[in-house]
Amino acid sequence: MSGTLVLVRHGQSEWNLKNLFTGWRDVDLTEKGHDEARAAGQKLKERGLKFDIAFTSDLQRAQKTCRHILDAVGQGDLETIRNQALNERDYGDLSGLNKDDARQKWGEEQVHVWRRSYDVPPPAGESLKDTGARVWPYYLHDMQPHVLRGETVLVAAHGNSLRALIMALDGLSGEEVVKVELGTGVPIVYRLNADSTVASKEILAG
Repeated sequence: MSGTLVLVRHGQSEWNLKNLFTGWRDVDLTEKGHDEARAAGQKLKERGLKFDIAFTSDLQRAQKTCRHILDAVGQGDLETIRNQALNERDYGDLSGLNKDDARQKWGEEQVHVWRRSYDVPPPAGESLKDTGARVWPYYLHDMQPHVLRGETVLVAAHGNSLRALIMALDGLSGEEVVKVELGTGVPIVYRLNADSTVASKEILAG
């Protein structure tokens, strides 16, 4: 028996548009973000996907994306579990700053290290490794059992919390995972074998 795991990064947020470090700040979607989330739902509907359960973060941009997707597939009343384990990476002192201003303050190279290294956190924040340390146990204990029962699971979350999952699912190294780019509102459909290994992966872009 195989299960299906669908990962979707939230639609464009107001701070994505403004080029600000967001992290755990609870900002809303832009109109484009709402449209991206609805379009993600439509793509999944066209694939005939129906979900048994949905998981999302404690932040509204992911929650609203999740809701749009479920509404699009006709499952607006589906059980949805919210947990901050799926929150975006905490950018600490960078949160709320314009990325260009941060480069001026700390230097291009230092900001690049904070953004694109696997295990170097920004001041008072989390590295991608730190994010994975909360995301992966949550997946193993709360989400994976549904997948192993052959269910179809939706996860609407954030760029870095989803990277942490993808790292484990795809067997990526720390160097490889930081190069993974996730488009806003782009579903990634994993079909998993009974032993939780990946049978197939499809990115529903375009």
